[in-house]
Amino acid sequence: MKMTKINIKTVFLGLILVGSASFVNAQTTQTDTASSTTTTAATAQSGNATIDGLKKQIETNPKDTESLAKLATAYQEASDWTNAVDTWKKISALLPDWAPSYYSQAYAYQAAKDDANAKLSYEKYIATVKPEEVEQNKKNLAYAYFYIAFAEQQSDPAKAKEHIAKSIQYDPTNQDAVKLSKALNS
Repeated sequence: MKMTKINIKTVFLGLILVGSASFVNAQTTQTDTASSTTTTAATAQSGNATIDGLKKQIETNPKDTESLAKLATAYQEASDWTNAVDTWKKISALLPDWAPSYYSQAYAYQAAKDDANAKLSYEKYIATVKPEEVEQNKKNLAYAYFYIAFAEQQSDPAKAKEHIAKSIQYDPTNQDAVKLSKALNS
């Protein structure tokens, strides 16, 4: 079991790096729609072999969390947010104390434009991070708090102020969080 946890943490670290790079790239890159569609179709076709292989592997061992994490990542790379969320949920059911699965669920919900469930998943992620894991999760915690603050700024400004303060505590360099804090506190 200990080896599985180490492998899962390694896989998740890779997922976060890939996910962060993809998220940043998605926010900063403009693309030509025709070439983007062609690239997406090609990626989906090549990703299907990976997805199919992982599905077969999981059929033989449905509790293989490492393969499930790889499958969820493959779904994300194919922009199949519904299956990504469902797969991360399976991991959360198998490893309910493993915070990264909730962060990844939130990321997938957010990409699918399901803001309510993204917020709930970020909240679950925050609640699940163990004290000894805070240091290694500061950037993700900062983003989770930022997202929640952003989502609550209209409905509960007081709560949003608390969340944005936590976000800045974890990552004082996040300019979006600093801007939101100024807006909330003005």
